[in-house]
Amino acid sequence: MSLITRKIAPDNVVYTDCYRSYNLLDVNHFYHERINHSTLFVQSKNHINGIENFWNQAKRVLRKYNGILKESFPLFLKECEFRFNYGTPKIMEHLNNN
Repeated sequence: MSLITRKIAPDNVVYTDCYRSYNLLDVNHFYHERINHSTLFVQSKNHINGIENFWNQAKRVLRKYNGILKESFPLFLKECEFRFNYGTPKIMEHLNNN
């Protein structure tokens, strides 16, 4: 819990499944949103496959650098987020030409 409170601002939204261990988040200053996968696999744009897909792609991109300085990691991650949401420049050029 101490790691979570150090890394996540109290006014952020935290999405989890309904696992009991996440009950601790209810007694903190987070907005805790639960997704019950047994009754509802996807809620709006939030589903576990989306985040797993992002991390899979991000790890594949970041692996080629053989380590990144801690100070630079947010910038590399932001680039991964941009490419995940908008594609690579080559893909964007192709889409704009069609």
